[in-house]
Amino acid sequence: MSTISPLPAATGRQLSLAELRDVVERYADDVRAGQYHAEFHTEERWHVRIHQDADVDVWLISWTMEQGTELHDHGGSSGAFTVVDGTLNEYVWSGASQGAPGRLVDNLRRDRQTIAFGPHYVHDVRNHLEAPAVSVHAYSPPIRLMHYYDAAEGSLLRWASSWTDDPEAPTPTREAS
Repeated sequence: MSTISPLPAATGRQLSLAELRDVVERYADDVRAGQYHAEFHTEERWHVRIHQDADVDVWLISWTMEQGTELHDHGGSSGAFTVVDGTLNEYVWSGASQGAPGRLVDNLRRDRQTIAFGPHYVHDVRNHLEAPAVSVHAYSPPIRLMHYYDAAEGSLLRWASSWTDDPEAPTPTREAS
């Protein structure tokens, strides 16, 4: 039986949510100015790392119709994303509070909207529209681990974890039950 070794620990500092917001908005402006160009592929979500240092990773991602992620977190990294062009649906886990069960909340994220989040944020991002979308994402410290979830009966059930430095790496395969 083989085991997957964890990636080396991040060595930089963790950026604040305000700093992450500034990072994605600055790179989104660069995309709008033509310094970076997104590609669109219908068979899989296209992405490219456009910046990396010890503190933060920045990614440019394109989304064609019905492309999306699985419900996931970022393994302890905080993050931010901004919609450069188009519209995305973000399903955010609200968590249980005061005896009420948790639930997924569907948020429409439009052009130039920026979302910043802490290390325990669980979400699924999707493009349900025919028009493609483009977004810029930043993670601090750079991602090393991702967890994947199902939302069932008001709670989150973790079904997989993956050591990765690529937030768009293929989702782990579910084992047949």
